[in-house]
Amino acid sequence: MEIEKTNTQNELNPSLSNSKNTIVIVHGAWSSANDWHHVAGYLNSPENNLIIVNLPGHGTDQTPVSNISLQLYVYEILKAIGSTTNVTLVGHSFGGIVVSEVAELIAPQIKKLIYIAAFVPQNGDSLLSLAQMDSESHVGKNLIVDEQAGVASIAKEAITDVFLADAPKPVAEYVTNNLRPEPLAPLSTPVTLSDANFGKVAKVYVHSQNDHTIGYSLQQKMVENAGILRTYSLPSSHTPFIVFPQILSSIIALEAK
Repeated sequence: MEIEKTNTQNELNPSLSNSKNTIVIVHGAWSSANDWHHVAGYLNSPENNLIIVNLPGHGTDQTPVSNISLQLYVYEILKAIGSTTNVTLVGHSFGGIVVSEVAELIAPQIKKLIYIAAFVPQNGDSLLSLAQMDSESHVGKNLIVDEQAGVASIAKEAITDVFLADAPKPVAEYVTNNLRPEPLAPLSTPVTLSDANFGKVAKVYVHSQNDHTIGYSLQQKMVENAGILRTYSLPSSHTPFIVFPQILSSIIALEAK
């Protein structure tokens, strides 16, 4: 199932977009919209206007690394949302950084932010600044940075452990053999957030308790710092959309109503 181009769904259904539960999902680093096809299968319904954004430089998108920035990611999501209101904006992993910046810019259009095993930044934070606080993550010791190419990779033998230790073996092997390097620039770009905009948006967090990418302790700390009171917990690795797609979809659908 190919869903990388669902960004345009609003443009096709402008009259419907405000009368439905609009759910916009943003994937994380080393990922793509296509990784969410199981969740999409559960969430696609007449009640939901589902948009899964594929960030530039991910999946099959061939945007040059030199053109990729956090601002470009944000623009891609703003373009997908357009003038739609009452949006439930979902961010996984690094996607939490991106959706936070989007919410800052169009807070009146965002009904709720759902963070799934995600980074929840404070003003001035970047993914790298938050990741440096994470003593439980397995990313650091397996990270391969190519500054000349402007990308970062995970050591091939560690990909399963880092991201999807509980996934079926064929899935883990496929991901290991097809993981694209991640553009570096957006990972070090700090966000600009305010209490007046981002701070006023309702927020929910879905914990992944057996996470080797973003440690459970850091997840809890970020939730506490952000004042998020409504949380869920899944006994999953960093990729609950692979291991628990039905449960995760039910959480998203419930919170989007």
